[in-house]
Amino acid sequence: MEKQNYYQPEIECASREQIREWQSEGLVKTVRHAYENSPYYRKKMDEHGVKPEDIKGVDDLHKLPFISKDDLREAYPYGLLCKPLSECVRIQSTSGTTGKRVIAFYTQHDIDAWDDGCARAIVAAGGTKDDVVHVSYGYGLFTGGAGLNGGSHKLGSLTLPMSSGSTDRQIQFMQDLGSTILCCTPSYAAYLGETVVEKGLQDTIKLKAGIFGAEAWSEEMRHDIEKKLGIKAYDIYGLTELEGPGVSYECCEQRGMHICEDQFIAEIINPNTGEVLPDGEKGELVFTSVNKEAFPMIRYRTRDICVLSHEKCSCGRTHVRMAKPMGRSDDMLIIKGVNVFPSQIETVLIDNGYSPNYQLIVDRVNNSDTLDINVEMNQETFSDTLGEISTREKTLVNALKGFLGIYARVHLVEPKSIPRSEGKAVRIIDKRKLY
Repeated sequence: MEKQNYYQPEIECASREQIREWQSEGLVKTVRHAYENSPYYRKKMDEHGVKPEDIKGVDDLHKLPFISKDDLREAYPYGLLCKPLSECVRIQSTSGTTGKRVIAFYTQHDIDAWDDGCARAIVAAGGTKDDVVHVSYGYGLFTGGAGLNGGSHKLGSLTLPMSSGSTDRQIQFMQDLGSTILCCTPSYAAYLGETVVEKGLQDTIKLKAGIFGAEAWSEEMRHDIEKKLGIKAYDIYGLTELEGPGVSYECCEQRGMHICEDQFIAEIINPNTGEVLPDGEKGELVFTSVNKEAFPMIRYRTRDICVLSHEKCSCGRTHVRMAKPMGRSDDMLIIKGVNVFPSQIETVLIDNGYSPNYQLIVDRVNNSDTLDINVEMNQETFSDTLGEISTREKTLVNALKGFLGIYARVHLVEPKSIPRSEGKAVRIIDKRKLY
């Protein structure tokens, strides 16, 4: 195993007893803080029949009500704010594609804690103050750019605040300034890799690692990116509602992402009943922040489906690990009664030699669900005859049916005919929502 350094070893390698003590102290303080300073939280707890004095530690967490994105929209913009605006130094926001935007508020204390989480992620990916961190996440209201930018500054690395887009300029700066760690969405990393290979520039860039998040991606996509960019690709997780990227991150072992347990308590619940599930059970991820001032989240339902593991990690970190989310309960497609995640389809496509550039079109015809998948060919396969293309489509249809258990029509389309994404990829067009 490679030598593993830590950014905050006294926290990242703390005993389980110490972590639990931090969490219990933080939970008690956070619940009282939210109850006393947020009318929305106070009403929510009163309706649930729980008072701050009922919460004495982590064992009492289950007594508290859940918070969802619906609550954030209902309380918009200030209902969940627990500090005066005069003490807040920043807001960040989600994209707002499904209703009102979610706005998160930060005090300087909150920003410092967020930066620490992102700095831990960079160090876990092999970063030091001698690295050049190339941040191609979007800046502005989106948390991606701000989070990794802050973490890189905290570590003392040279930071390139590139933001997304202008791919030729991205590659030029990689070459000219010797970027060593790339931070962006996995779909944009795949696009950068594709461009680097097409231009024959693999030997001109010095990247050694990538830190990718903000959307689901498969292990097959990871390997494809690693091959094209010549790097080791690391996963990072976060939500604007919690703070942004840096809530959890992969270490060198890459057997799950370590959650910053000094900042958050994680639970896995049955998404239908709300029942807390034991370690190793698959379910919906729920987070409670234990040291946030301006915008604490208490039992926030992320909708991400994954598994938690307290099994000891050989990297030396003691914080619980979460598996790569297989998808979101609200992004999961139910087609003919079968649960389908885009990452499952991506796995089949990459296993059969196709790029991760695809689009799913779901419709309902004569009261029956249909699934069409547009898949880009590469330059070599595009030169095949129509008969060969038809054969390839049938092969993919069979592979998908064997993996998913449902029939999908596959359409192999011209190279680069599916719009590229410089942020989160738009994978799904669900026409059923129009009816």
